[in-house]
Amino acid sequence: MKTTQKPAISKLVARFDSELMNIIMDDLRAIKGAKNRFLKIIKTEQLSVA
Repeated sequence: MKTTQKPAISKLVARFDSELMNIIMDDLRAIKGAKNRFLKIIKTEQLSVA
């Protein structure tokens, strides 16, 4: 009788996919926050120069 490990492998892949998505979303939020802070600094600098 042959046993398969497909359910365990697919659970592992699903967990990996979920963890990877969480990491990517955290990185994107951090990038967006840094971009917004950068743009705010640029606007402040432009106003102080004008």
